Amino acid sequence: MTVWTAITEFAQTISGGISSSLETLIGATKPPEKSIAFTIGMIALGAKMAKADGAVTDDEVLAFSQVFHVPEKDQAAVTRVFNMAKQDVAGYEIYAAQVAKLFGVGSHVLETVLDGLFHIAKADGVIHSGELEFLERVSDIFGFKQREWLRVRARHVAVKDDPYEVLGVSPDATLAAAKKRYKSLVKELHPDKQIAAGVPPEMVRLATQRLIRINAAFAAIEAARKS
Repeated sequence: MTVWTAITEFAQTISGGISSSLETLIGATKPPEKSIAFTIGMIALGAKMAKADGAVTDDEVLAFSQVFHVPEKDQAAVTRVFNMAKQDVAGYEIYAAQVAKLFGVGSHVLETVLDGLFHIAKADGVIHSGELEFLERVSDIFGFKQREWLRVRARHVAVKDDPYEVLGVSPDATLAAAKKRYKSLVKELHPDKQIAAGVPPEMVRLATQRLIRINAAFAAIEAARKS
């Protein structure tokens, strides 16, 4: 059974709020249940993200579909979950806490979730103040410190990547410290490790895109220090 088939079944059987049904799934912390719970939580957060600026646009819904490549036969079910989450009285904080519970606060997987939400926020060409507040609060629930939040935000709102911010080290850090941080990130973001954690392929792709920026950032720091 694929994740999308499971979500289709979930959409057909759900009768109460999504958050309560999601909590039951979270009890099974191994793939494929973990991947299913994660994807449903991401759908719910994506729906809440789309409403953060006061309205859900076609571009934002399209952006969600770009993050999660939903098969056409399962699109109706995913749309149903998406719409139910928009209308759910449960606040986005509940969904954020449930997703964090799957992987543990501060997990690199959760940073990839923030990247996906930023992608949705940027869909209409601008990140609104309400969306930034939403994202910062989700970041806080995920267990990220302010500096870590600023690093994530810089990837999406800065004109040009600051290699130190991308890597998450101070500009006065030694090259050895920067290299240690770089190797740690490469290990955490490796596709095999992401898959083993129960992360859907879409999130693995986002993590891989982040890894490309991290490689470029360390290369820039290394070149600057050796020049």
